[in-house]
Amino acid sequence: MEIKRNGSQPSVKGPADWFTGTVRIDSPFKGSGDARIGGAIVTFEPCARTAWHTHPLGQTLIVTAGCGRVQRQGGPIEAIHPGDIVWFPPGEKHWHGASPTAAMTHIAIAEALDGKVVEWMEKVTDAEYLVVS
Repeated sequence: MEIKRNGSQPSVKGPADWFTGTVRIDSPFKGSGDARIGGAIVTFEPCARTAWHTHPLGQTLIVTAGCGRVQRQGGPIEAIHPGDIVWFPPGEKHWHGASPTAAMTHIAIAEALDGKVVEWMEKVTDAEYLVVS
């Protein structure tokens, strides 16, 4: 058993290559040995969001605070709220982030395939993000 105590890992800023706006990543976790699971608690300030991306084995988001947005390629932008759980199937191109007026925090969980957890793509433009659905 391993316990990572709250506050034992420093917060890190979401890299500008993968995020638009102010994003904080806390408490990243990863399984050990043969385990493939990993994740983190991610907080997006208003208007902040990920770039388009995919996950080889899918991704689960558990919204814990605020109001956010998610979109899969070809689908509408959808609002997400605390308690919502979002599943993106393997290889589905998508993005997620805060709403234009409120921050959002989620726990992101994904499995690695051959050591790879995510494939980052182009950034979500302001025009794409601000579409009202």
